[in-house]
Amino acid sequence: MHVPRFYLVTRDDLRPGVQACQAAHAALDFAVRHPDLIGDWHSTSNTLVLLAVPDELALGWLCDDATALGLRVVRFHEPDLGFELTAAALEPAAHRLVSNLPLALARWGEVKIP
Repeated sequence: MHVPRFYLVTRDDLRPGVQACQAAHAALDFAVRHPDLIGDWHSTSNTLVLLAVPDELALGWLCDDATALGLRVVRFHEPDLGFELTAAALEPAAHRLVSNLPLALARWGEVKIP
């Protein structure tokens, strides 16, 4: 059985702290726009995956592909960065679309959870 995961995708060309904040913005915007879907996900799995693409162009393509597949996706554009596309949140049904993406922040070294 596939565990429903909520996917946040950010850009690997952003600093680590910026990546984290942009992903949080995308997640909150998604929750506001799709509260029923988030409620279902939260009650069944509450599993969150933070992934990365190389840059803004790749993120835009991913969002376009998700939209073309009929998936719910919320793009976040950061006002402080000239409204660049910095992150996106994708519904659990996007698992095949994002299955080849690396975890975000991976190049910054392993993070140990206390």
